[in-house]
Amino acid sequence: HTRPKPLLHVAGKPIIGHILDQLVPLGIERIVLVVGYLGDRIIDYVKDRGDFRQVEFVEQKEMLGLGHAIWLTRDIVGDDPQLMVYGDTIFRADLTDVLSRSGDGYIGVHRVDDPGRFGVVIQQDDRVTGLVEKPDTFVSDLAIVGVNCIRDSRRLYACLGRLIREERRTRDEFQVTDAFQAMIDEGAELGTFPVEDWFDCGTREALLVTNRVLLEGRSVPDAGDDVVIVPPAHIDPTARVSQSVIGPHASIGAGARVQQSVVRNSIVGEEAVVESIVLEDSIIGFQAVVTGRPSHLNVGDLSQITS
Repeated sequence: HTRPKPLLHVAGKPIIGHILDQLVPLGIERIVLVVGYLGDRIIDYVKDRGDFRQVEFVEQKEMLGLGHAIWLTRDIVGDDPQLMVYGDTIFRADLTDVLSRSGDGYIGVHRVDDPGRFGVVIQQDDRVTGLVEKPDTFVSDLAIVGVNCIRDSRRLYACLGRLIREERRTRDEFQVTDAFQAMIDEGAELGTFPVEDWFDCGTREALLVTNRVLLEGRSVPDAGDDVVIVPPAHIDPTARVSQSVIGPHASIGAGARVQQSVVRNSIVGEEAVVESIVLEDSIIGFQAVVTGRPSHLNVGDLSQITS
């Protein structure tokens, strides 16, 4: 209700911040953002980082699917090759080799145990022969993770435009996987590349798992003499923490205040207040106030909980 999903914090920064960290070393200078509700906050965040020479955006006023969102960028991207990255999934991969390959495009994939939750690719040798969006029966366990390098953007947009004109939807939305399939049917050569580290942020449990993984290996943050840190943990330098135990797997956001509390396996948002509580497996939003007895909580931005 109060912020777009890509700006949810995990391991000390927004989801989209982790995504952009993967793009900066590639020398990418131009970013096109597709935004919706509260999208101005995403635009401001990306511009304020100052990592990219050119930041442009389009607004998706109707939530008609990922294929429709990509299609809206056609007048900006044109025939240029594109690296398509979904804004709500964190990944870690070296894309240098993929960007240097020839061919019409490459789809990032990751083997999963529950392919029915994702779009999947079917491939023969090194070539993609088919794509299925959230299959009801098993056809492949190679899930599309949301990082795709498309060199033939002209053909992609043509296929997306045809889907939209003909009102061809899958699960009530225009799917980019259907456009990839149309490209293949026209003779395009699409390959795959592995994305080993892929973190889902779609649920509270998934967000906390991602937070745990991304915190591993970090140095112990600075804290006062009355604070015990159980690594791994993250405490923003502007946070005020006193008489507390932080960690393991706890992230304390910028400007937050934690006092006389134990916080473990939880995310405390920016400027939140946590006092006199044992907090575990919880997500506390921006400027939320939580005091009282132990709980498992998801507390939204600007909320107050007292028990």
